[in-house]
Amino acid sequence: MSRTILVIDIGSTKVCAIIAEIADDNSIAITGAGVSKSQGLKRGSITNIDLASKSIKSALNDAKRISGSEVKSATVSISGAYTKSLNSSGIVNIQNKEVTFKEIERVMQTALYNANIPNEYEVLHALPYNFKVDDQNYIEDPLGMNASRLEVDTHIITTQKSNLNNLKKAVRGAGVEIENIVLTGYASSIATLNDDEKELGVAIIDMGGNTCNITIHSGNSIRYNDFLGVGSNHITNDLSMALHTPLTIADSVKLNYGSLLNTSNDLIELPIIGDERNTHEVSLEVVHNVIYARVEETLMILAQFMENSGLKDKLGAGVVLTGGFSQMEGLRELAVATFGSLPVRLAKPKEMNGFFDTLRSAEYSSAIGLVIYAAAPYTQYEIDVNKRVRHSNEVKTEQPLPVNLVSEDTIPAVALNQGDKKENMIILPTSKKKKSDEPGVFSKFWGWATQLF
Repeated sequence: MSRTILVIDIGSTKVCAIIAEIADDNSIAITGAGVSKSQGLKRGSITNIDLASKSIKSALNDAKRISGSEVKSATVSISGAYTKSLNSSGIVNIQNKEVTFKEIERVMQTALYNANIPNEYEVLHALPYNFKVDDQNYIEDPLGMNASRLEVDTHIITTQKSNLNNLKKAVRGAGVEIENIVLTGYASSIATLNDDEKELGVAIIDMGGNTCNITIHSGNSIRYNDFLGVGSNHITNDLSMALHTPLTIADSVKLNYGSLLNTSNDLIELPIIGDERNTHEVSLEVVHNVIYARVEETLMILAQFMENSGLKDKLGAGVVLTGGFSQMEGLRELAVATFGSLPVRLAKPKEMNGFFDTLRSAEYSSAIGLVIYAAAPYTQYEIDVNKRVRHSNEVKTEQPLPVNLVSEDTIPAVALNQGDKKENMIILPTSKKKKSDEPGVFSKFWGWATQLF
């Protein structure tokens, strides 16, 4: 039975809402999309809940109008601003000597429990990057293996609770409940990276209007993520100040003449800021120099992020650039020169069926990544913002629990069908009430035996 999903990508310059139909085989067909200008956001975080809600509602109404579907819950993106990441490990003993999903879930929850997460932060994603079975390292999937001990190393991404609550309020204000929350950089990587790149190691940079989100994958899992509050709109500000012209004119100059490759001594006539009836002439060489300086500085900071990660030597597949900012002419060539010997690729989101033509651009990578994430589990194993363990064989239910409805009294459990190896996720209470307070026959016998001996 097919199901309808809604995703909302809340970016620094635009809000994109997409409605899609997911078939039984997890194939995706986009049925509606809407885009509105972002309001009430600054550098990836919400600064005005009412304005942000209006932007979300505008995009959502357009998507509903095209799709003709009514969806009440959504998977939403969250910027890397105000996020913190840390690594943690867990270890459990396996009594029956065979690794089942229960042991994998238990070791991941142990790693999460061992992490030193500040009280004001909430977990977004807990992603295992290394399983160890007994003394054997780098196990891709320990499920079904014989072992007496299971260990895991996990990359945990957290965000401030206040940031999360503001996002929930803004989305609820648009008449939608949040089903799941995904880091923007994570969503972009889902939409653009292939299996070879993830296995070899790759850094993906989503370059937007006001922000750049960098995520490093190594060994098919996220190992590092960071955030830079600089984007293409900063080029517009620089041009406005350097050319003494209004922001709207500066943005037009950026779009029409913004190239990092070609320089020219031609002159263009621009209105003067504060006195738009008068104009002055500006050389295109000045425009080129202003843009080049800002882009070069941005790439140098991102290169320093890669150095600080300690994973630069593991980037066998190099760097992938996506997002609206990445479409600037000559950006790839400058990135190759800045990042040293690393190969650089410009990426657009993966192709989909349905209403996709308007979403082919790199600026919609994170939105398409949200669709893929909501359609089916993307990684082998993951603990999401709902504290549930997602896994690659999970069968999605028709009505997943929204973020605000999942309590700490529930834990995910899995019924494993040995015939087809598909796992169905159900929610069970943490503890069961006994029918009687009287001890069982075995308990009485054990008490008698321990007293006797």
